[in-house]
Amino acid sequence: MRFGIVRGRVVLSRVAEPLEDTRFLVVEPMTAENLAERNGRGGGRELIVADQLGPRVGQLIGFVEGREAANPWYPARAVVDAYCSLVVEEFDYSWKA
Repeated sequence: MRFGIVRGRVVLSRVAEPLEDTRFLVVEPMTAENLAERNGRGGGRELIVADQLGPRVGQLIGFVEGREAANPWYPARAVVDAYCSLVVEEFDYSWKA
């Protein structure tokens, strides 16, 4: 699991059937340094994340990638590369370079 900041939403005109009630978010992954500093910066390359939890823009989330991202739709086949699996309210993290 990685952490990222929701930067926006994606609006689709058409979507595959298993994903009809799914929202899609633009998420900027956070580096360990920015997570420790709590500075609101991400530092990673933005990606699109499937979502069923409803985080707000600017909120910190946890997301999974790869095959695990499609597990919420099992046994149906959903083509997603990343899935929002956690909405972060509080965290405690320290990091040293």
